[in-house]
Amino acid sequence: MTDKTSILLLGAGGHARACIDVIEQQGRHVIAGLIGLPGEVGSHVLGYPVLGGDSEIPALLARTPIALITIGQIKTPEPRIRLWQQLLANGKCPPAIISPYAHVSQHATVGEGSVVMHGAIVNAGARVGKNCILNSQSLIEHDTVVGDHCHVSTGARLNSGVQVGEGTFIGSGSSIRQGIHIGRYCVIGMGQTILKDCADGSQVPPRKVVSCAP
Repeated sequence: MTDKTSILLLGAGGHARACIDVIEQQGRHVIAGLIGLPGEVGSHVLGYPVLGGDSEIPALLARTPIALITIGQIKTPEPRIRLWQQLLANGKCPPAIISPYAHVSQHATVGEGSVVMHGAIVNAGARVGKNCILNSQSLIEHDTVVGDHCHVSTGARLNSGVQVGEGTFIGSGSSIRQGIHIGRYCVIGMGQTILKDCADGSQVPPRKVVSCAP
């Protein structure tokens, strides 16, 4: 049995908690600690220490073999892209982290630094880029291509042959018809059904629902 590799997590919020659970279940890494906001330094996240803020990243990376970006992505991928570039500049290429409760076909690919959460499915012929989030119970159907720095949210369904440009966010519960092209840096709101191609930078609001408020 080989020793587990130490890993530093860049981000200490809610997405980091979900990543911690995946890493623990995967069982291949020991979490050295997290990078957080100034007010989070010195606290603990699920028992792991927040070791420092952004200014401490270079020093902490020098002491840790690998790192993973664990901040979420909704409105913009910019913070995750910035951290990704910082990791590469420091000679770190994060591994893909795949939950043992996800299914990734042996005929699919998942890029470096991407996280595949519990219950997600990546089917044959699919290609997922670098530094992506495939959240819980999302579906990436056969022959779909997801670009770098994308977030496919919980329960979203990307049907066969869909192409998603880099930096795009797909909201929870959204469904993308087969063969659709979604451009770069788009935001597809929660619960949407996408039946036509979306140009770069498209902003599709969440599907409207009837309020339950009295």
